[in-house]
Amino acid sequence: MSSNTTPFPFCDEIRVRFRDVDAMGHVNNAVYFTYMETARSVLFQQFFDIKRPMDIPVILGETSCRYLAPVYLGETVRVWMGISRFGTKSFDIVYRLEGGDGRLVATGHSTMVMYDYEQGRTVPVPESFKDAVRAAQGDWSPPA
Repeated sequence: MSSNTTPFPFCDEIRVRFRDVDAMGHVNNAVYFTYMETARSVLFQQFFDIKRPMDIPVILGETSCRYLAPVYLGETVRVWMGISRFGTKSFDIVYRLEGGDGRLVATGHSTMVMYDYEQGRTVPVPESFKDAVRAAQGDWSPPA
């Protein structure tokens, strides 16, 4: 855990692979989105019964990343995350990505939309999911 910030409620660690690095010698900008996606899939496994990809009842509505420092081959990236907002049919996740030494390398945000693949439409965020997240996050609130 980094001593630089209030900890986020969830974290996943991802080792930088050779394929993640571009010709400039650092992790390619698009790979940061893959790191956030990988971490949030681990997060979803905590809250949903996932046996196959179609069991994940969300789709990505929007995502962004703010790049702050390069990451290099051999490092482990810590992807800290927390659910910062619930809407009627969507919720937001905020991210803090740290390099192996704890330095801040990026921040991110995604809006996830609840989706029923069988019905082919968006659906309300289940109260049971909101309750489980609130129980897991405690009184955490996103950084300003």
